[in-house]
Amino acid sequence: MRRMSALVRLLCLSLLLSLGAAATGMWPQVAVAAVDAFEFETDEQQRRFRQMSDDFRCPMCQNTSLTGSSGGVAEDLRREIYLMIMDGKTDEEIEQFMLERYGDFIFYRPRLTVETLLLWFGPLLFLVLGGWIILGIIRRAQPMTQEQVALNDEEQQRLKALLDNVKRD
Repeated sequence: MRRMSALVRLLCLSLLLSLGAAATGMWPQVAVAAVDAFEFETDEQQRRFRQMSDDFRCPMCQNTSLTGSSGGVAEDLRREIYLMIMDGKTDEEIEQFMLERYGDFIFYRPRLTVETLLLWFGPLLFLVLGGWIILGIIRRAQPMTQEQVALNDEEQQRLKALLDNVKRD
């Protein structure tokens, strides 16, 4: 009987501490991820679904793929991709649907188009421009040669006059 009483007290104490921790916010946070329970007919369909979910960006989260997002928009888009795959749509048809609906933003790796040229080649352009500027700075910082330092006759006379004026003062 004593053991039972001690066990009940220990259980009550544990419950009380748990409630107190939960009320003060000291309870450990538990991460819960949404899991889609889609059933596929073939492994190829599942592979396509996973690949497309990884390749598309969540419009709500902005820096997360559809796979990594638990947002409602991402869930809807995953469901839409699943339904299109099950309807026999090709990857190109699904990508075109997403492009028409959300624009280039939906792709993690944007397509190479006229509108995205700066996005693709801008970093290279800035690297070349920066290298050109640094090269110009280095060339200007090199010591001058004797020919570059030499004064013509008129400049030598002006310099002599200035030095004479300094010596008089």
